[in-house]
Formats: sequence, structure tokens, C-alpha cells
Amino acid sequence: MLRRHRHAARLTLEKLAEASGVSARTLSDMERGRSKGPQHRTVTALADALGLTDADRKQLVELAREGRLRDHWDRPTGLCELPRSVDDFTGRAAGLAWISELLGAENASVVLITGSAGLGKTTLAVRAAHTLRPDFPKGVLFLDLFGMSPQPLAVDDALGMLLRALGTAEQQIPRDVAGRASLYRSLLRDRHVLIVLDNAASEEQVRPLLPGGGAGKALVTSRRLLAGLEGVRRLGLGSLPLLEATELLTGILKDRSTSDDGSAVSQLAQMCGGLPLALRIAGNRLVSRPGWNAADLAARMTNEERRLDQLSAGDLKIASAFGLSYEQLADAPRRVFRRLALVPGRNFDAALAAVVGGTSIEGAWDALDELVDLGLLQDSTSGRYRFHDLVRLFARDRLQQEEPAADRDAFTEAMTSWLLRMATTAGRWFEPGYGDPGHAGPDTTGLSSPEEADHWLRVNADNWLGALRHGASIGRYAAVLDCAESMDWFSDRWMHAPHWYEVFTLGAEAAAALGDPARQAVLLNMLAWVHLLPRDDPETTLRYTAQATELATRGGATAQVALALHHAGGALRRLGRLDEAIASETRAAEIHKKNGDIDRYCHSLGALGTCLRDAGHHARALEQYLDLLALLDDDRSGATPSVAAVIRPIALARVGECLGLLGDRAEAITKLTEAISLMEQVQLPVPQARSLETLAAMLAEEERTGESRHAYARAAEVYQAVGDAEASTRCHELANAAP
Repeated sequence: MLRRHRHAARLTLEKLAEASGVSARTLSDMERGRSKGPQHRTVTALADALGLTDADRKQLVELAREGRLRDHWDRPTGLCELPRSVDDFTGRAAGLAWISELLGAENASVVLITGSAGLGKTTLAVRAAHTLRPDFPKGVLFLDLFGMSPQPLAVDDALGMLLRALGTAEQQIPRDVAGRASLYRSLLRDRHVLIVLDNAASEEQVRPLLPGGGAGKALVTSRRLLAGLEGVRRLGLGSLPLLEATELLTGILKDRSTSDDGSAVSQLAQMCGGLPLALRIAGNRLVSRPGWNAADLAARMTNEERRLDQLSAGDLKIASAFGLSYEQLADAPRRVFRRLALVPGRNFDAALAAVVGGTSIEGAWDALDELVDLGLLQDSTSGRYRFHDLVRLFARDRLQQEEPAADRDAFTEAMTSWLLRMATTAGRWFEPGYGDPGHAGPDTTGLSSPEEADHWLRVNADNWLGALRHGASIGRYAAVLDCAESMDWFSDRWMHAPHWYEVFTLGAEAAAALGDPARQAVLLNMLAWVHLLPRDDPETTLRYTAQATELATRGGATAQVALALHHAGGALRRLGRLDEAIASETRAAEIHKKNGDIDRYCHSLGALGTCLRDAGHHARALEQYLDLLALLDDDRSGATPSVAAVIRPIALARVGECLGLLGDRAEAITKLTEAISLMEQVQLPVPQARSLETLAAMLAEEERTGESRHAYARAAEVYQAVGDAEASTRCHELANAAP
């Protein structure tokens, strides 16, 4: 009928397509009988373009309607039906809205959901598909591609199943993949159909199953990133936040007769790591055992060695889900994966992965890429990687099952040695003169500047601290002592890090085990510093300085005697025993000067000035600080430039404080402002925050209210950054106080 009307109008397919807005391919399918039930709007558009009479228009519309009815009743039922959506679906609101907007508003043809095992990719896709049903009147189809199976669904089989579900008769399905893919795309072009392709194995498998444009859309899930797919919109899933994880678990448990304590449910959710599959398993276990409560299961899961075993309910096993991804790996990335469970910290880089995995850095990169691609590791823009907590337990289990105990010990030993060597070398970068011409510098660590060393020590703190603990536990006392001792000057830069007490205690114990009283005194002096500054416990500082003095005297280490006097002077000053503090700092300065240790001498001079200031001798203190600045500025003094760069802004700030106390606030403000700028340059946040607070008070006294508030606000920020919440709150309140 359509062909007859077109010929009567003397129109080619292309001319009719242009006039009606219906594609030439669709017109061809209609005329050849492949499309026997076109949509009403398509038929009316053709009738208008052909200029049909009322009778001819009615006849054409009726034929199309009859074709649609035949198509409806002839279409196979039950093929590629969408699974049901779970009633207790929780969270993922932003992701669900994003998918619905993209696919429902025709902004995208394909959306890809990726993520590791157990994150609920399929559940989210099914939920989104049910939500989108009204936008796809020609149907929503679901096909599991068995991507984690040893034999994923073949492309030709997948196309055959989808074509049958779309109503194609068996005899009309081409035999070759290219023909099937072409027919499949043509069917989707004008049909508002959503195809859900679950658990895709690879780009090669899924690419022929994607619509080529037009009305049909696809929603794909995969554990792999499928980075080779072009023109798709991507949604990477992460773990549920604790609040949503607890809400999901609570929803699963809502019909239980047993009352579950809210804190126990929250604890369970936390131990499941926000993984929806783990939460589902934990909830199902409790639902199927009315005699249990959440606290019982939480108690069982507290033991990490047994946690994966507890996350099993019928055919749902969290370890099995991880195992499917693990089985996809080649031998090399498998080996790296399980050995990474030995890393003591929460994250690591490729260099550490190479050491643990016993491979080259290039081999580590390849393995890490494969592990990230399968969702077994998570990466970040900083080049660091981490496990999900449950995946780490799975890796540890694989390590114990597949590697002999002797090999595990060897890997741990290699990693520990490497981390201690790296940390020791990094710490040495901050010793006076390290890295200067003629001074031995690093050779094999790859650290070539103090900035690189600082960054490495901070981001790897959990790892080298774990190595320090392990080294101490197996008697590697020399390496432990070297590492702890190397942190002396670096600890000044990271004063409020929480681990210095443990680091220096392990070092002191190692020195004692080695029978080295002089080096034990070194570490005891470091512990005295910890209690003097970060911990603000001067009484304990004095106990450590007494022990250090006794050991240093026995070992003939006059430098450590002087250092103990210096720390004792600081503690005595804080206790208000100012005459004793002045005497102690004076004696320390004399010994350092006699020993030719100008750097320590400068430290003692600065501390002596502070004692004089606190004792009310403001003019003498100012003179002391000015003399110190002159010494630091003298190229012939022998002060190490890097040390002088740290002491100078602190001394300049003290000059400002003394000028303020002597009544010259204008000059004091100038000196403090200059000192604060220098402190920011050399990264001295703690003295910077204190100087900002002092500056703010002086500005307030000068009635420079706006500048004062700004300085208080900046001080609050810096205090917050170093973890001093009390000081941050105090400065924040002063910054916002009413005039």
C-alpha cells in the first residue's frame, strides 16, 4: 500500500523521507514487509507528505494498527525480561537521578555503571530500568553477559537472544555477527527500547550490543572500567556512606521480631565497609535466624580473620564475589594482589607495590592497572592505591592459602628493609648540611630534595611506622634505631604528628637493646621534646632529660648533655621556674658553642631569649634576639642555611613580641607580619598560628579591627590544620566577636 501511494506521488524513498521526516531505512523496511506495524505518528506523517485523501489515509492507518496488534501477539514472551527490583533499595539517589536524566531525556544513548564486586551495580541498573519503564513503551530488556564467567556470553548468542526478544522471527536472524548487529541496530533506531546489559566482560563483547543512535538506549554494568568504549557516559560506584549503609541494613531487618540495638546495627554496617552485598548477606543471616541479634553477629565479625567466613548466607558469599574477579587475573597481578595485603598502611604507591610483589616498577604499574580495572584496588589522582577493607581481608586469605609461610616472611622482610631504608634516608634530608656539596646524599631511594623527602614521609607515615614496629618485633634494632634517630630534625617540621612518641620510644628501646647509652640519650632527648612541645607535659620532659643526662654523661656525649639542658630549660620555663630555666639554657648554649655546634647554639640562644622575656627582662630579651638574628645573617657564623631559614622567622617574631611589650606596637606589627610571611614560606604552621594570634591582639589594641579579625581568622585556619581545635575555636570566636 505504501509503495503504491509513493509511486503514484512520483516520489523516491529519499524524497518521501525528506518530506515526512521518516528515515529512508524505516520506509524501506515498511515497503519490504519487515516493519508491518509502524507507530501512528509515523503513518500520519507519511499520509501528510503523500497528500492522501481521507479514505486512503484511514486505510493506511488501519493497516498499521492491525500490524501493531499482530506484532504484539506474535512477539515471543518471557525473553530477556527485567528482574524485579528489591523493595528495600536504599541510597544511590544521586546516581539514580543522573541515570534517569541521561537516558530518559535522550541526552545519552549509553550509560555505563562500573565498580568492584558487591557494590550493587546490577541492583542499581535494575532499579533505574524500572523507574524508566514509562519512557520506553516498546519495552525494557535485560541480558546477563556473564562477564566474570570463564566463558562469557558470546556476542552472536547475545545478539540472537536480543533479536528474538525484539520480535524477530528465527528465520529472519542472520547467521553472521555483523549481520545480526546491523539488524539489531536498525530495530533499535526507531524503537523506544531500553537494553540493560549486565556484567559485561570486555569492550569487544559489549560494543556490538550498543544502539547506533536513535530511540533505543542501553544501560551497561561491568566490574571492568571498559576504558575502550567510546561515546558512553560513565558512573563509577563507591561504597555507601555509613549513614546509608546503616539505613539499608535497618531496612532489611525491619520485619524481624527480634529487636536490634541501633549501635550494633551501625557497627555491623561499618564492618561491612559500605558494601551493599556484604550488608545484604549480614541482613539475610539475621533475618533467617530469629534467635540472633545484631550484636551477636557483630561480635563474630570483630575477628578479622573470620570476617569473610561470617559474610556468607546461602549462595551469597562475599569471598566468592571477590573470587570471580581474582580468577580473571593472570599470575603476575595475582601475585602482586595477594602480597599487597602485607602492606601495613592504608595506601601505597607503585614503588612499594614493586618491592612487595617482587617485580619491576613497570611490572607493578601493569599489575596495578589490571587490579584497578577489575575493581580489586582503588586509585587516586595522587598516584596512590588502596584496598577496600573486605578486599584486603580476601587478599590476605589468598596470601595465606597460596604462599608458603617462609615466602611470606621473606616478602615482609624485604618490604620492612626497604621502608626503613627509605624513611631513614628521607629523614636525613633535614639534618644540617645534608645534600650540600661534599655531604653524602641519597643514591638509591629516588629522593632528590627535602620537598620530595617531606612528601614521602607524610604520605607513607603508616607504612614506615608499621615497618618500624615490625623491625622492633623481630630484633632489627640497628635499622630501627637509625630510622628513629633520622627523624630528629624532620619532627620539627611535622610537630603535631601523632606518632612521634611511639617512633622515639621504639628507637630508645632499640638503643638499650644494643647497649649504646650515648644513642639512647639521643632518643630520650627526642622523647623530652615530644613532651615539651606537642604534648605540653613539662614534668615528664624533666624526667626524660634527667635520664638522658645520666646516659649521655656515662657515654661521654656532651652534645646530648647540652640538648638535655636545653629541653629542661624549656620545661622549667613552662613551670614558671625562670631563674633555673635561664641557667639551664645558658649552660646549654655554652656547651654547644664549645662543641662548635652553631645550629644547636642558635636554638639555645633563642630559647634563652624567651626565658628572659617571660621573666620580664624585655629589653635584654630583645637584645638577645637581635644578636641571634645578626648571627644567622652572618655568612661566616657557620650556621647551616636550612637551619637558619627555620630559626630566623621565629627569632623575628620574638623581636616583634618584645617590641610590643616595650610599647612600640607599630614596629612590632611590622616585624610580626614579616615573620609570619617567612614562616609560611618554610612551612612552620605552629609558630605561624601563634604569631598570627599575637599579631591579631596587637592590631586590636591599635583599633585596626578589620585587620585584627582577618589575622584571627587566619590563625584559626592554621590551628585547625595542625589539629589544635581548642586554639582554632578561640581564634574563630575572636574573629567573629562583636565590635
